[in-house]
Amino acid sequence: MNMLKPERIGLDDFADQPVLVCGKTFVAHKSGALYWPAEKALIVSDLHLEKGSSYAVRGQMLPPYDTRETLHKLAILIDRYDPETVICLGDSLHDPAGAARMDAADVESLRMLQENRDWIWITGNHDPSIDRMLAGHVIPEIVVGGIALRHEPHAGACTHEIAGHFHPAARLVFHGTSLRRPCFVGNRLRLVMPAFGAFTGGLNILDVAFEPLFDADGLDVWMLGHEGLYPVAPRLLRED
Repeated sequence: MNMLKPERIGLDDFADQPVLVCGKTFVAHKSGALYWPAEKALIVSDLHLEKGSSYAVRGQMLPPYDTRETLHKLAILIDRYDPETVICLGDSLHDPAGAARMDAADVESLRMLQENRDWIWITGNHDPSIDRMLAGHVIPEIVVGGIALRHEPHAGACTHEIAGHFHPAARLVFHGTSLRRPCFVGNRLRLVMPAFGAFTGGLNILDVAFEPLFDADGLDVWMLGHEGLYPVAPRLLRED
């Protein structure tokens, strides 16, 4: 019975889960990142760096440390997977002026993460342009190994695609308790990633915005938890 003792289960044992997209194997992590072992690539979406400072300009105060928190979380993932390439799927900045508002220490942290690896910024609706001071390659989308990596999913049925934009989240209700968490959602032909950044929120995957993308009966859902990433049966999902 000793093998069943909780202390024999590592806290990181359920940190990631294998995910298939058109026959290719990825590793989805509880942070909201996606690692592609065959390409040695780490994929993240919707960092929304400098969201806090963007709101402050408009007089709405948020804690000003979202960029630092997001970069720290990204650094942990880079240490874990040691990718040769990092691909950011759009809305990496909360607005085009975000780079100019970044603290010098945060810019330096980003440059350290970029060192000795390819860094690709895919543009999004929040960041149609990205300041050269952030280095890396800036492109609207990229196709790697036959999989299109872009910010906004193509409308309607589509295959061979990984995207972000919608900040997917799932809600469960059990024993009178409601649990709502960001999630990965896919159907083995395409995948929509959760937002990686701090203060980003999420849209319930049962919202009508997702209807053109997926057949509700064919969803694969993985909810982000504090200690792991957990697959969830679609029949258990609830609207907000």
